[in-house]
Amino acid sequence: MQTIILDLLNDYGYVAIFLLMMMENIFPPIPSEVILTFGGFLSVYGSLNFYWVIIFATLGAVLGSLCLYAVGFLIGKDRLEQIIDSKLGRILHLKREDVQKADDWFARYDWQVVFFGRCIPLVRSLISIPAGLAKMNGYVFILLTSLGTLIWNCILITLGKMAGNAWQDILIYVDSYAHLILGVLLIMGSIGLLYFVKKRFFN
Repeated sequence: MQTIILDLLNDYGYVAIFLLMMMENIFPPIPSEVILTFGGFLSVYGSLNFYWVIIFATLGAVLGSLCLYAVGFLIGKDRLEQIIDSKLGRILHLKREDVQKADDWFARYDWQVVFFGRCIPLVRSLISIPAGLAKMNGYVFILLTSLGTLIWNCILITLGKMAGNAWQDILIYVDSYAHLILGVLLIMGSIGLLYFVKKRFFN
């Protein structure tokens, strides 16, 4: 995939950056770190302008985030509760109050989750769905998403620019960061799942 991304960036420049960042936010396996660091490299050794790379990368990412926000918004809390009331929900021992608890939690920490989540691999894409489910104010969502995404983009594009020909070395450190975050999330998710199973099946 990396070779395809590099070829697209070399051939189509800003258009490729915009579209790839949009797709990355909808389909997380597309590596934003490759797009951004190589974009920074091209701003020095290619024909791209550093600031335009940041602008197109940020616009693409925000548009992609809005697509997932719309998915969550359209599904909505009511439809999610209908799924919970279905046979599948009963098999999984899900209850309507679970949705309300999740909604209350997101309402309490919504801006922190959306803003800081933009700098966490995987989370930075998927957080848009619960924001839509919670019917977070669209303008606030766009503002927080834009600011958080801009910070993430600026960091990686700047690192790619500074590293020059060694831009790929940056990917090693970003990959380590991503694995560390993923490990923490898996541990937290496992604890949450065990708590849920214990509460639903053994109480």
